[in-house]
Amino acid sequence: MSTNSPSPTPTPFQPGPGKQDSSQQFKVGAIIAIALLAIATVAFLVLWRGAASKGDNLAYELNESEQLKAELEKQYYEALSELEELRGSNEELNALIEQQKGELKDSKDRIDALLRDSRNLDKARKEIKALTAQVEQYLAEINQLREENQVLTARTAQLSEENASLSANLDSTTMANQELSTAKAALASERDAIDAERSRLAKKVNVASVVKVKNIQVDGLKMKGTGKAVTRRSAKNIEQLQVCFTTTSNEVAEAGSEVFLVRIINPMGETMAIEDLGSGIFTNNANGEQIRFTAAEETDYSQSEKNICTVWSPNQPFPEGNYTVEVYNKGYLAGSTSFQLK
Repeated sequence: MSTNSPSPTPTPFQPGPGKQDSSQQFKVGAIIAIALLAIATVAFLVLWRGAASKGDNLAYELNESEQLKAELEKQYYEALSELEELRGSNEELNALIEQQKGELKDSKDRIDALLRDSRNLDKARKEIKALTAQVEQYLAEINQLREENQVLTARTAQLSEENASLSANLDSTTMANQELSTAKAALASERDAIDAERSRLAKKVNVASVVKVKNIQVDGLKMKGTGKAVTRRSAKNIEQLQVCFTTTSNEVAEAGSEVFLVRIINPMGETMAIEDLGSGIFTNNANGEQIRFTAAEETDYSQSEKNICTVWSPNQPFPEGNYTVEVYNKGYLAGSTSFQLK
């Protein structure tokens, strides 16, 4: 009798260890990829918003710069118009107006330079406010001077009439004589005030008429056997210093003879000067100080640029070091530079 063994029950299919690891890695990779994509998207949005914000700021700065330029132009030309309206027959006041117009032009040019860089907008805005105050000060000063001139003119005319009347009746009574003396004293006082005012205005006009110089060039010279001068920079190899400069245009200065005083200061801070070679002493009108000068050059000035040169030959060695050259006109510093002899 045979015995039948029961059939084995089928075992469900299960993936091997290698396939399970591969599936797990795929899931992890997908998660990382999604996370990186999300990070990149956020970064892009942040950068895009930053760029948009910078663009908005740049557009705002450009717009504000244009507004400030327009405001500057308006204030400048309004100021010129107001100054011109104050022009009259008084030459001293007219010269002062020209000086103030030049100062306003310098201020405008300085602000224009600031407005070329958006980083300077705050500074430019302050400068424009300062320009407004500057114009108001100018107008107030000119109006005050005009009023003072009118008062002084009227007072002088009045006193002149009184003086004539008193002179005609000088012998009439003692009282008339006393009044005449009083009137004369008052007239003298008024004249002193007028002279003082004229002196103050004349000083302003004198400052405005100073001819500035530019492009100051100093060369050391050594004479060759042929009599020709050659340029040198070594102190031990030079016998002369040649100072050249260019006059600037100044419509306030009258055409005619102009004297420019050249002052060469050696490394010890001393003015190089020899009286027999044309050196001397002048008064610095800016502070009243007496200053020695090295050489003087007189030229025919025609209110335009002109190149002028002077040669200093002291017949003595030049020390090494840093030198300073100053050029003066009408007692005021017109330009300066420095150079070095090795």
